[in-house]
Amino acid sequence: MARSEETKRKLFGTDGIRGRANVHPMTPEVAMRLGMAVAAHFGREGKIVVGKDTRRSCYMLEMALASGLCSLGVDVMLTGPVPTPAVAYLAKSMRADAGVMISASHNPFEDNGFKLFANDGFKLPDSVETHIESLMQPGAVDDRLVYGESIGKAFRLEDAGGRYITHVKHVLPSEYELDGLRVVVDCAHGAAYKIAPKVFEELGADVIRTGVEPDGTNINLGSGAMHPEHLSHVVREYRADFGVALDGDADRAVVCDHRGEIVDGDVLLAIIGRDLAGRELLRGGAVVATVMSNIGLERSLAQVGVGLHRTPVGDRYVVEAMREHGCNLGGEQSGHVVCLDHSTTGDGLVSALMVLSVMVREQKQLAELAAVMTRYPQISRSYAVARKIPLTELSKSREVIAAVEQRFGADGRVVVRYSGTESKLRVMAEGSDLRALEAAVEEIGEVALAEIAARVG
Repeated sequence: MARSEETKRKLFGTDGIRGRANVHPMTPEVAMRLGMAVAAHFGREGKIVVGKDTRRSCYMLEMALASGLCSLGVDVMLTGPVPTPAVAYLAKSMRADAGVMISASHNPFEDNGFKLFANDGFKLPDSVETHIESLMQPGAVDDRLVYGESIGKAFRLEDAGGRYITHVKHVLPSEYELDGLRVVVDCAHGAAYKIAPKVFEELGADVIRTGVEPDGTNINLGSGAMHPEHLSHVVREYRADFGVALDGDADRAVVCDHRGEIVDGDVLLAIIGRDLAGRELLRGGAVVATVMSNIGLERSLAQVGVGLHRTPVGDRYVVEAMREHGCNLGGEQSGHVVCLDHSTTGDGLVSALMVLSVMVREQKQLAELAAVMTRYPQISRSYAVARKIPLTELSKSREVIAAVEQRFGADGRVVVRYSGTESKLRVMAEGSDLRALEAAVEEIGEVALAEIAARVG
């Protein structure tokens, strides 16, 4: 089934605000306006948690954001570099009004972004982000500025990392330990470079660290979830039992088995979902995934009587559907896995520990566990576009998509959508015939690009 997603707001995309640092909208001025808007919307108790990853631009944006928050009388708790899910957890556990993470996740270091969380630890719905964006307009909240002793304070939350480490370790049941397991942890020189290795070490694993030397410009560079080949190499080199590669803000993970074979988010969902179902701990009778998840996941879950709900791309939409359907497990093929029993958002450490829990409980290697899912071929292409013309307005493209879907029938799928963070059209085809998939993607991409160019030009 084809699907299009069109961002209608100017600043907020599918996962907060993102762009090139020091270029609109990722400027100190916008950061300050965001701080003022967040304070105006959330500042009931007067506390906001602000975390960041290891990009050089985080210093600039952190100070500007804090200035905007303080100008409306809000106190700012600065965590320093911590994973995005740590900000979500701290916003709730510290009884703050909200949390803001400064990160562009898997993007290169030149980019940066803002992710917002409510005081319950969940990402904000579109309606709230739209309201906050309206409060960012010049003059919108100037009448709420405070003066003198009412101006807010900004201070470091020194034990932020320790609080989160203690929380995450509880994912591994107390009767289990990781003693005897050699684990490679690739932190992508990102937000989890201190925290992630400590989690596995304190649970007893023999940890091989990599990607733990951030310099402000090397986040995601040649390592982490964006470059899992590095993880595979290190796992094989050290003959490790398990490897986990995080992205820049550690809200997602790619893992690999002892052979260095990569296991993506779909396989993680199959392993964890079937395990929870077998122990009668899976709620809602289904797992939630996106339109991009492999049909092999759907069929693997169906073998044990578990359904699959699909959403648009973005872990925020996954979580919204999980809450709507009463499910406690969901995620994305890219490695965002959400288990509401342990986290309110995607958490790479949580998902890695949940898989390790299954390995320890069943005394099986990851390679054996991963065999529960058979992957169907997928072909994806991204095409740069000058403007995101709504696909509903592209009649020729819709006709081609419909024709391809008719040819595939029940043996394949097509997903056409715009990226939520870049000016790109993404086309994915899935099925059993690789040549047919490649031809379908090229056909759709060619027609869509031509139609978009004609509209723009």
